[in-house]
Amino acid sequence: MTTMLRTMVLITILTMANIEAGSAQSRTEVLLVANQGDHTISLLDPASGNLLKNVRTNGDHAHEIAVSPDAHLAYLPIYGDSGVGRPGTDGRTIEVLDFATHTITHIIDLGRPTRPHWAGFGADGMLYVSAELAEAMDVIDPKTLKVVASIPTGAPQSHMVVFSHDGARAYTSNVNKGSVSVLDLAARKLIKVIPVSETAQRISISADDQFVFTADQTQPRMAVIDTHQLKVSRWIDLPSVGFGSTATPDGKWLLVTLPQTDQIAVIDLASSKLVQTVAVPSHPQEILVRRDKPIAYVSCNQSGKVVVLNLQTWKIERAFTAGPGADGLALAIGR
Repeated sequence: MTTMLRTMVLITILTMANIEAGSAQSRTEVLLVANQGDHTISLLDPASGNLLKNVRTNGDHAHEIAVSPDAHLAYLPIYGDSGVGRPGTDGRTIEVLDFATHTITHIIDLGRPTRPHWAGFGADGMLYVSAELAEAMDVIDPKTLKVVASIPTGAPQSHMVVFSHDGARAYTSNVNKGSVSVLDLAARKLIKVIPVSETAQRISISADDQFVFTADQTQPRMAVIDTHQLKVSRWIDLPSVGFGSTATPDGKWLLVTLPQTDQIAVIDLASSKLVQTVAVPSHPQEILVRRDKPIAYVSCNQSGKVVVLNLQTWKIERAFTAGPGADGLALAIGR
């Protein structure tokens, strides 16, 4: 190799390194936390835990958060001031939060009181929102901010939703009916309602889309639903009653919050056995696992904290202060 060629190669390598470094530095990340206790959304720096901004919602209690695919906006279903199946106000709006201005820029009216709870973007770019009182999941066009369809779930209190990774199906947990509804998103129709228990809470799906998990609220166990047979295929025993859950992207672990004992249960999915528990602050609710790093964020409702769980050491690395009633989590990664 000539001296000139060596020099050109070196310059190219250094240039590419600088581009990659600059790209990494320009990437912005925001961890969003829905605080039920004071009607705010905390925007946190996930690297430092520093509070960037607390944004107050116009309506009562945003429980969950959806981030737009371009990471510019957050969508906040306004549920109301009550718990599932309890008397109280009935929300009917979705508030749109702009990250650039830290303000609510639009309010989407769903047309009727529905107690909207969960929200998420589908593979088709549409925003899907659970509509408990309508026994449905509403479909919203984010360009027009209008409801364009409503998919029946066949059960009341369709509270939380999980999509299959291929974007074909949605699964809803129907709390006091103790069931899971299976929806065909392309056809926008109900496939089946699967009975689980007297009461069930929250829902998650395995990395390979083969199984859906939901927590029995009458016994300390997780239902494992076979997504081909569309029925409960087995149960996973827990130390106490579970609540929120999520599977890790590598398919090895199922993480389950245990609010009664202030722990996270770590389940080996190969054996369906509990391998350990991790102590966390009071009343853990939701778990958000990053796909790019071996860490998870856990919201802890009664303490107003969000902890960072290392998925390799199973140790709590940090605790961030969010707000009272910390619950729903979302991560926005933009440039």
